[in-house]
Amino acid sequence: LASSVIAALQLLVSNTYAPPGFKRIPTQFIAALGDPNSSSGTEAKQWGLWTVDPGPRGVWLRDYKNVLDEQSTDGIAPAGWKFDVNDWWLEEHGLIMEAPDFPLKPGRYLVTGGRMITTCLTVDTNGGWKLDNGKLYDVTHLPCRSARYNPITAEGGSGGSPLTAKTSDFPVAPGAEMPKVQGCDKQDYAVLFVIGVEDA
Repeated sequence: LASSVIAALQLLVSNTYAPPGFKRIPTQFIAALGDPNSSSGTEAKQWGLWTVDPGPRGVWLRDYKNVLDEQSTDGIAPAGWKFDVNDWWLEEHGLIMEAPDFPLKPGRYLVTGGRMITTCLTVDTNGGWKLDNGKLYDVTHLPCRSARYNPITAEGGSGGSPLTAKTSDFPVAPGAEMPKVQGCDKQDYAVLFVIGVEDA
């Protein structure tokens, strides 16, 4: 994710009033699925959370072979996370990221896309989610793009990997879909900033 946006986000946060019942936290990041034009849904059990910005902890595609390829390395990133060739993530600059923690825990989160709307996201125990104001698109940070890749393995062959990704496809424009990778299924995720949680 784009760590360069953090300074701007912190300025936004410092000038945004925290609603009663919430406490501020260091910025976290939700990986979300759902209709961008909806203000509620049932997909939250498929949502994940990065408690720290995964971008600075990532590995460039061009460095995959020497750093993460399990055939030539132990698959451990310099930041300490383990790469999974069967389930891996990319961000908008072509950095391979660690996976978020799944699923997002039920609760109330103060979320924003760093644009016009900061609002409460409520996640229930059944995977339901609801925004108090706006739609999922409104709290998506458009410059941050993320996608999950799973190799498609044909009989007698091997699926895709970071080796089949094209570095020329990056960076990705704000709001655009992440690139396809030959030999992989892809799932795009919206990225929401979490700037507060319910003050229990």
